[in-house]
Amino acid sequence: MVRDRPMAAFALVGTVLATAVVVPAPAPARAATAVCQNPSDPGQVNTETPWHQRWLAPQRVWPFSTGAGVRVAVIDSGTDSSHPQLTGRVTTGFDALRNAPGGDVDCVSHGTAVASIIAAERQEGVGFHGLAPDATIVPIRVSERIATEKDGDTVTGAVFAQAIERAVDDGADVINMSVTLYHPDPDVEQAVRYALEKDVVLVAAAGNLHQDGARPDPVPYPAGYDGVIGVGAVDQHGARVRQSQIGPYVDIVAPGGAVVAATRVFGHNVYDGTSFATPMVSATAALIRSAEPGLSAKEVTRRLLATADPARGDASRGYGSGMLNPYRAVTERLTTAKPVAQPPLPEVPQDAAAQARAERWALFGRLALWVGLALAALAVGVAALAAMLPRGRRTRWRPTRPAAPPPAGPEIDEPEEIFFRVPTSTPRG
Repeated sequence: MVRDRPMAAFALVGTVLATAVVVPAPAPARAATAVCQNPSDPGQVNTETPWHQRWLAPQRVWPFSTGAGVRVAVIDSGTDSSHPQLTGRVTTGFDALRNAPGGDVDCVSHGTAVASIIAAERQEGVGFHGLAPDATIVPIRVSERIATEKDGDTVTGAVFAQAIERAVDDGADVINMSVTLYHPDPDVEQAVRYALEKDVVLVAAAGNLHQDGARPDPVPYPAGYDGVIGVGAVDQHGARVRQSQIGPYVDIVAPGGAVVAATRVFGHNVYDGTSFATPMVSATAALIRSAEPGLSAKEVTRRLLATADPARGDASRGYGSGMLNPYRAVTERLTTAKPVAQPPLPEVPQDAAAQARAERWALFGRLALWVGLALAALAVGVAALAAMLPRGRRTRWRPTRPAAPPPAGPEIDEPEEIFFRVPTSTPRG
């Protein structure tokens, strides 16, 4: 939640990773590592362009920025650096669960999907790619499997705070947190403050526990903290995904319904939720920071929100400032300076000859109008006279009046008249 007033005193305990809808596909899986007890299967390679890429059209932005030189930390289940589209784009990172290096391992694909939306490389024959393909991913591992509110691993405030601080110390310019926590902890609050003081852009999921009006949605953290950009999810029709939460912590929305992203090892699957809308905002922040390194985190945040497109609803319906637009965010410049007064326009010199011609044409037009009206009146008169001539001749131009009707009286039956034909000559004998 982005605000200008000081950060409220909240803290966090417990975590909930946004649930991913995964379409399984049979494929040979890589042998499980020491940290993966039940690794998820990889998906199939996606050859078609996903709807969210057609919508956001990142290729329009790449002539201005591809995210080069920007480090994006992904605090999640880790990121599989062996995926063909992520090879060479993922650092070793940090495993906050074991307090040791090794965030580039993912057992459940959640963190790999998030990272791929940001920085997956463009490859021939593959429809999916990241929005900022030249950005560098710094994976910070805080979970070994996708969790839900009712079952799954929890993350203590200390572990999550350590993940944020480690991301900052590893030089992250943007931190993506597709993690939703619903309890306060002072350690996490302090870690968020530390990241903001170090001029890091913080982007977090708004959560997937919308209550459909039964009761207010639970406040998600760190999206609920001041200075953190809270991201909601919309589908391909621009409508809020049903589970995407509603509240003042939603600052902006991005595609998060049935989006394509990478799985561990190789391949892709389809995912739903605010977890996968969040990296699209993080990737756009990376594009801005790459194009204009001199902008502060606050200025990047302001640019993201100010250039959002109108959405189907307002903030009260879970749409925040509107729909993410990477092209506008990178290319449009914002300023707080006062408007600059422009000098008056010079007077256009008049052409005397042209003016005289115009006046003559205006006079001719007026004369033509009056002549036309006179001719029309004359034609009407001639037509009327032609219609009256035959009748006048029949009556010899004398007025005629209709005969008066006979006076009314009682009806008298007249005797029927009988006529006989009288011969005019005597018939012959």
